[in-house]
Amino acid sequence: MEKFFSCSNLKKSYFQRDILKGIRMEVDKGKIVGLLGPSGSGKTTLLKIIAGISKCSSGEVLIDGVKPGIETKSKVSYLPDRNFLYKWMRVKDSIEFFKDFYKDFDEERCNKLIKFMDLNIKSKITSLPKGELEKLLLTLVFCRKSKLYLLDEPLSRVDLITRDKILDIIMNNYTVESSIIIATNLVENTERVFDQVFFIDKGKIILSGNVEDLKMKKGKSIADIYRELFNNEKSY
Repeated sequence: MEKFFSCSNLKKSYFQRDILKGIRMEVDKGKIVGLLGPSGSGKTTLLKIIAGISKCSSGEVLIDGVKPGIETKSKVSYLPDRNFLYKWMRVKDSIEFFKDFYKDFDEERCNKLIKFMDLNIKSKITSLPKGELEKLLLTLVFCRKSKLYLLDEPLSRVDLITRDKILDIIMNNYTVESSIIIATNLVENTERVFDQVFFIDKGKIILSGNVEDLKMKKGKSIADIYRELFNNEKSY
């Protein structure tokens, strides 16, 4: 299997505080990967480095054999954990913005996703409930024909029904030529889509592997493994 993304001995420090402490990861093409850990574990920092928004202090990141930069940004579609759209926009404006900004924008796919998500293109961004805004942001990210999708807590602000819709989009919009990394602590709701998982705590990967292999080895669900590792009563 071809490794599309990898990082080795990746470290990141802010003001003498170590955020990432020697992260090692490899992701194959055509895989949906869970980056699982509690808030403050380093998930967002890692995704920002992969997306080319932040630089690592040391170590190496390779996306399709290339370090993060101008070339890789055309291959990576990133959903941050906060709204990135302008307040003056309507849904229609946000679509036009993405269409103008990204050469790989797929208008046909966008129209299908907007319909599937039941979004009103005339709605103002500021008037959208949190769940509707999350659906729009995810739709825009998946309207690009990218090789690597990075989703930072894509389900944190939506209800259970919307979560299922979003997971359906994730399952239906990746191909053998693309990979998805989902950073989340909502393991109960998301584990059904993962092929591979990395558990991260305090800037270190503490356990990783193929989902089915881990479940067989531990005799537990991924959610139960998460609880065991982080000593949480619930992961939702």
